[in-house]
Amino acid sequence: MQDDDKRTVVVTGGSRGIGRAICLSFAGPDTRIYFNYFSPVDPDAEKAAADETEKLVADAGGSAKGLSVNVASQEEIIDFFKKVIDETGRIDVLVNNAGITKDGFLVRMKESDWDAVMDINLKGAFRCIKIAARAMMKQRFGRIINLASIVGVTGNAGQANYVASKAGIIGLTKTAAKELASRNVTVNAIAPGFIETDMTESLPDDVKKAMLSQIPLGRAGKPEDIASVIAFLASEKASYITGQVIHVSGGMYI
Repeated sequence: MQDDDKRTVVVTGGSRGIGRAICLSFAGPDTRIYFNYFSPVDPDAEKAAADETEKLVADAGGSAKGLSVNVASQEEIIDFFKKVIDETGRIDVLVNNAGITKDGFLVRMKESDWDAVMDINLKGAFRCIKIAARAMMKQRFGRIINLASIVGVTGNAGQANYVASKAGIIGLTKTAAKELASRNVTVNAIAPGFIETDMTESLPDDVKKAMLSQIPLGRAGKPEDIASVIAFLASEKASYITGQVIHVSGGMYI
């Protein structure tokens, strides 16, 4: 256990994209960052991406440690947070960013695809909040920020499972905010719109063009646009904000 005043930040899904940008937004000499990564499809590539996140944070003057942890596994999540608390003695900020998609029309969607998305996107966040909140309540301080999505409010054809998981994140955020407020723990959600990531880069050009046409600011967002709002919500400047869903979408949802 550490006796210093460094802040401990935990980010799920921190190896690339928005998760990496979130880790970098916290990089600094007064913060210890822990993040998880997981890919059953290409674990070597995911490990390499995690190593790159660690390097970038170190280059920015911070400290980050990436661990292969499946947020769909209760046992792995328990071990992950135990390691963080054993090494630092506290958890100040939790950012639930890990998520997957398994798209398909509702009438043809496999139950296994529904379950996989819900287990990681929604239940994974629940697992992390449940454990981190206990440490935060003892400290009488904490900041929890959950990644929802614009589609969790608007709906989106072909993504019933993903949309349901993100709508669930919004409800989970509001309830957790009410339950934890008396212990000085704030809980908020970010709802990104169309953000430039590996996931959106793989979309067909006509789909990307159609999405861009719906954005009043006329451009896609960058991972840093999301990360900067998260850094604000984790700061003392946002100490009187809780239970809110902040849309970062260039006006895509107004």
